Amino acid sequence: MTRASLFAQDKRTRARNATEKRFRAYGLTAIVLALLALLWLLISIFGNGLPAFKQTFLTFPVTLEESVLDKSGTRDPAVMAKATTITYGKVLTKALEAEATAKGIDLSALKKKGLANLISEESPATLRNMVLADPSLIGQTIRFTALAGGRVDGYYKGRVTLETAALDKNTSPEQLAVADKLKEAGVLTISLNSGFVTMPDASDKRPEAAGLGIAIIGSLYMMAVVLVLALPIGVAASVYLEEFAPKNRFTDLIEVNIANLAAVPSIVYGILGLAIFINMVGLPTSAPIVGGLVLTLMTLPRIIIPTRAALKAVPPSIRDAALGIGASRLQTVTHHVLPLAMPGILTGTIIGLAQALGETAPLLLIGMVAFVRDFPGAPPSGLFDPAAALPVQIYNWTTRGDPGFVERASGAIIVLLIFLIAMNAVAIYLRRKFERRW
Repeated sequence: MTRASLFAQDKRTRARNATEKRFRAYGLTAIVLALLALLWLLISIFGNGLPAFKQTFLTFPVTLEESVLDKSGTRDPAVMAKATTITYGKVLTKALEAEATAKGIDLSALKKKGLANLISEESPATLRNMVLADPSLIGQTIRFTALAGGRVDGYYKGRVTLETAALDKNTSPEQLAVADKLKEAGVLTISLNSGFVTMPDASDKRPEAAGLGIAIIGSLYMMAVVLVLALPIGVAASVYLEEFAPKNRFTDLIEVNIANLAAVPSIVYGILGLAIFINMVGLPTSAPIVGGLVLTLMTLPRIIIPTRAALKAVPPSIRDAALGIGASRLQTVTHHVLPLAMPGILTGTIIGLAQALGETAPLLLIGMVAFVRDFPGAPPSGLFDPAAALPVQIYNWTTRGDPGFVERASGAIIVLLIFLIAMNAVAIYLRRKFERRW
């Protein structure tokens, strides 16, 4: 009988090796496709969102005439407040016209209000607030930087062309031609838009003035509430279930329910928060405290599960050694088990917070989609003031018709991604910092 050589592959071995090669090829193909999809997503987001971090501005001297802005001459802000944004808009238009004429720019081709439309509707309100805050500016000539109108800003970002301007009632090719001349003269500039992360939201007609200031503060307030409530409660529940609770049907039922709660759709927590915190308790809608409480309920199972896994990963010999030298069970847990499980606990907590930061559905149900212009106060009273949140602000902007808000939404996604990457980086750092080997 002829024996098969160990160095020669038989038919079954060749088939098995071929199957293994195909499996590796399938895995590699899946990874390449996933990376390509991620790359396409990032290119799309950054391509649409990076222009939001730049803005078109008009800088020109503005004379604040007393006869127009403070006819009483008292410099009393209450009296000066009678001058509306319409009045300040006319002051800005007159000043821009004078500056354009001084630069030798021909404005005869512009239609009525064509020059006024170069300036954002937000700028008269900004100038008015500046004057009311410092009445001594009346009678002076100041150099004022105004936001350019949304169509002008879109023209320099590629959203508006001369062809589309001819069909748009809010702008015209002649207006864009004047904008080009103002840019050549140095009156119109494109620079970094710090207001995108500091200013509040704006109305549907002013995409150039919309900012993330209130949304960022609202998200930070909610994350603070989640961290203060979810971390101690989640860790305490995990320690009890893993180290002290008796193993019976009741604890088995609790463990099953915790696992089920982690899989519950987030919108269910929004309905729960609406029913309990708003309808029953009477907390205000669109408040960070309500959003924080809802996200705490949603985050708790996502903290308990990894915390229990981290506690289980501590070798039983650590516990036995501590108990053997006379330590109590509580001392064993607090002095030995918890420090060794800390990397896993912190990682699970930060990842849970990152997931909560990106949630939208539960916040929509508690009214955080409302249009908010005033910044919330400092904690703790500020937790009860109306606010927005980053994911909700993104959703809100995507529902508006002006293309400028689509750009703003993509820019907000970039800000949200930065927060998420930073939180995950902190989780990795803390895990490595507190990691111990045994």
